[in-house]
Amino acid sequence: MSTNGQPTDFPAGYSARRSGSAIDNGFFDALTSDRPRHRYWLHAVLLLLTLGTTTVVGAGLARSFAAGRPFDYDITSGYTLAGHDPASLLDGLPFSLTLLLILMAHEMGHYLAARYYHVDATLPFFLPAPTVIGTFGAFIRIRSAIVARKILFDIGIGGPLAGFAMLILPMWIGVSESRVIPGIGTRGELIYGTPLILRLFERVIFPGIPANDIYLDPVARAAWVGLLATALNLLPIGQLDGGHVLYAFLGEKTRILSRLFAATLAGLGAIQLFTSDYKAGYLWLFWSALLFLFGMRHPMIVDPIPLSRTRRWLGFVALVIFILSFTPAPVRTA
Repeated sequence: MSTNGQPTDFPAGYSARRSGSAIDNGFFDALTSDRPRHRYWLHAVLLLLTLGTTTVVGAGLARSFAAGRPFDYDITSGYTLAGHDPASLLDGLPFSLTLLLILMAHEMGHYLAARYYHVDATLPFFLPAPTVIGTFGAFIRIRSAIVARKILFDIGIGGPLAGFAMLILPMWIGVSESRVIPGIGTRGELIYGTPLILRLFERVIFPGIPANDIYLDPVARAAWVGLLATALNLLPIGQLDGGHVLYAFLGEKTRILSRLFAATLAGLGAIQLFTSDYKAGYLWLFWSALLFLFGMRHPMIVDPIPLSRTRRWLGFVALVIFILSFTPAPVRTA
């Protein structure tokens, strides 16, 4: 969700977009300008392109899973194989469709809450990318002012709640279809962290089996990506979903707290990069730097009415979801 239509202090031509890890520059401003008001063709094209890029990744995951070998994503070979054998992409659909369903649920949680309060918002824009997950996520644009704390809270929390609810069943199914291969989690170029809720599912389905011995099915890996997107969005910083929720509770105090949380994130990255075997700490450093530069300013909302008891409980639920979804080291190199 982005807050276009409300004051920001971004440099000219820049604005923040988030769902997962999407922060972009003026290129997407041009794509999503307010005129014409609705570009359904653009939403459709970006969705189809993202389906393609995630399906290529999914096909690679499926091949690796079937062969019992670690997934080492090679962009060139993945797309080359897809060109030579398009039918092989069918094996990637369980991953891609599951992931897009989770991301769509997240963004529609924002969108439907915005529409409920008659806040002008776009449909989701998906961001295709030749990355290890095939996408930079998705975002919607908020194009009118948000005038009340409860509206900001409901729109901000709607995405994480919907996305998290949507990924539970695929995660259970995917973990159930996973395989036990001793040491598989410590092999390959990329080693994935295990969020708390995923580990709880693994303990129930594979009692007594260490996490490093469980090879996740592609559907479970899609749910893992959904957990990562949920955790990133719930960071209580600036214009992320967690920043909106925190602002609804604390108002302008959030400006200081956002900087403290971003600095903590940078500290985590520095510790991992310089004092541990986790050499991908630069990802947290990079993410915190982007937030400091482009994602700190939050539009002011003058509303003295505090949140209701129900919304305060939902805020606690959001904190629990963040704890269950977050992992300090989501991806590292072997």
